[in-house]
Amino acid sequence: MAAPAHPVTQAAIAFIHSLDYSSIGEEALHISRRCMLDTVGLYVAGLTEHSVHILIDDATDTGGREDARLLGAGDRKVPAALAARVMGTAAHAHDWDDTQVSHDPNHVYGLLMHPSAPPLTAALVMAQRIGGVNGQRLLTAFHAGYEVACKVSEWIRPELYRRGLHSSGVVGTLGAAASAAALLGQDEKTTAMTLGIAGSMASGIRANFGTMTKPLHVGRACENGITAALLADRGYTADPEILDGQWGFPSVLGGGFTESKPAEGFGNPLTMVNPGVSIKPYPSGILTHQSMDAMKELVVAHDLKPEEVERIDFYAGKNIIEPIRYPIAKNHLQAKFSMPALLAMMVIRRQAGRREFTDAFVGGEAMQQMQRRIDVHLDPAIEAMGFDRIRSRIEVTTHDGRRLTQWADERYRGGPSKPMSDQEVEEKFRLCTDGLLEPARQQQVIDLVWGIDGLDDTNTLVEAIQLERPPQE
Repeated sequence: MAAPAHPVTQAAIAFIHSLDYSSIGEEALHISRRCMLDTVGLYVAGLTEHSVHILIDDATDTGGREDARLLGAGDRKVPAALAARVMGTAAHAHDWDDTQVSHDPNHVYGLLMHPSAPPLTAALVMAQRIGGVNGQRLLTAFHAGYEVACKVSEWIRPELYRRGLHSSGVVGTLGAAASAAALLGQDEKTTAMTLGIAGSMASGIRANFGTMTKPLHVGRACENGITAALLADRGYTADPEILDGQWGFPSVLGGGFTESKPAEGFGNPLTMVNPGVSIKPYPSGILTHQSMDAMKELVVAHDLKPEEVERIDFYAGKNIIEPIRYPIAKNHLQAKFSMPALLAMMVIRRQAGRREFTDAFVGGEAMQQMQRRIDVHLDPAIEAMGFDRIRSRIEVTTHDGRRLTQWADERYRGGPSKPMSDQEVEEKFRLCTDGLLEPARQQQVIDLVWGIDGLDDTNTLVEAIQLERPPQE
């Protein structure tokens, strides 16, 4: 077989080794601080989830080398991989973490990943294991993993997602591994082994969407990326060209890369800058946000009360309807993938945040009744417009005979064309940590993240978000 025109593994390793803080650029550094603040808030918010409580208990029982703090367990420390599993799962537990963006008209939404949690978690955990890692070094490692994972996710064919694989768990493993390798200062040969090992550890299938295992995909990506790097450091071997060839990661999992893509190279430009990243306003799948905003806009514009609604008809293409698959959500995990549940929240509460995504609220009478008034329809006209954007239409019929219609804005809130301000990102952090961190401590974390570049030891940031396990919500 002929050698590839653009060997991807070699290019990824070269990028990891050539990247330094001074070459990243202020725009990318500012965006990375925004992503970091967003993700750090979600670490804390995730501590209210039963799935994370189970993982904390498992890590406590397993024990071992005291590498890094066990999130939600006070001063307890555990091996790096276990600490990363808990942190990564917590970050994705609410499905509220940031989302990769693509401008490729042939792309399929859902193929792209939640890019920050795997590399940031790996960087924060490995920094604790190593000790004395400053903010600039941490940011550089974060960018290395973020860029490698995003480019692989962007270049790989849509078959990966269509086959039922979850990109954040699968490709996220490479991001975590790259960040860990960067912090460990591995040479090129060892970095190749790290990526090779990680390629065989990557996993996560969409059948588990709407269950505890969906966020575990990200937790395992963080755990496996760190494990791969530590094994490679000990001399463990793997294929040194894992992103190339007939049996390489992209070919086996997604049918290969789109042929023209690898020529773009890593960091040219950094994905974080162009096409950018979306910071999510709601803790549900990114495919739902435009429709949720449209529902809220309609409710507010007409001052619509829940008791006035006779029925709601929701029209969209398969790119929304297939993954957002629960017709009636029984619990908060299913609600993240149920359009009737998400629209019902907007009608009943006019918001959808941490307080709405609880089993008590989703399973309550008001939510259950409202969901049964909402029907989801596959619209051939919307389907024919393609899958490059998220398009939907909402029609509300009231008991007094009104017919209210609202189209979703394709420029979704939180995305590069309609981004949150820095202040709004701070507000989301406070919402995520409300009742978990005191206001003064919230401000401390915010200040630490905005000033991360000047921090001598990034363990200070991890210590600022550490707390005893809060009650399950």
